[in-house]
Amino acid sequence: MKRLFVTLLVSILFSCLMTIAQSANDYVSQAKKMEQAKNEMAALEKYKLALLIDKNNVEALCGASFMCSGVGNREKEDSKKKAFFNTAKLFAEQALKLNANSSRANYVMAVAMGRMAMISGSKDKVAASRDIKKYADHAIKIDPKNSSAWHVLGKYNYEVSNLNFAERGAAKILFGGLPPGDNKTAIKCYEKCKSLDGTFIMNLLDLGISYHKNDQVEKAKETLKLAVSLHERFQDDASIKASCQKLLKEWK
Repeated sequence: MKRLFVTLLVSILFSCLMTIAQSANDYVSQAKKMEQAKNEMAALEKYKLALLIDKNNVEALCGASFMCSGVGNREKEDSKKKAFFNTAKLFAEQALKLNANSSRANYVMAVAMGRMAMISGSKDKVAASRDIKKYADHAIKIDPKNSSAWHVLGKYNYEVSNLNFAERGAAKILFGGLPPGDNKTAIKCYEKCKSLDGTFIMNLLDLGISYHKNDQVEKAKETLKLAVSLHERFQDDASIKASCQKLLKEWK
């Protein structure tokens, strides 16, 4: 009788654990649906619910990190942006602790640090830049078909090619310089992203800007016209398309 009771108890506990695990996965699935519905804040809340049930769910950690980077980027005040970006970094750090060879985890860390770099002073921007490249490179090494990581690497190269005098000085003093980065390499990375995902509107905007800087004006216009014609997949796509249209008017 006692043995039967223990067996039954183990069975119940196992069933409860399976239910909890499934519930975490359910929340992750719901979060992805919210992303598709272009509601990143709702998606973030779903990822957080998944993590309340399973704090080691790498997919939920990566999703929460990426949503924090997106939501934070739309905040108006730098203090609020920083709060979201710091949280994005914390989620990514935990994901990397659990699986350092996750291409997605390396990618979301690169994104979080990239967002923070854009609102930081020269010293912090330069410090972050080195890590952005490191995580983007590692994400691509793990999965060469990670189109989003190719976009981040393109962004790194473009931003490094546009560092001002103070930022280059900080890089030299702090680190002896930065890993190489130039606009032509940025174009190659953006083109690689496009070959893997031709409907990534943000990548097309950045590719168009890099083409224009490289005096490939017609290619730049064609790329932005393509971006404007595409279906919106992400919450920021409408505003990105508006930026494309604005540039097209300026480049007439």
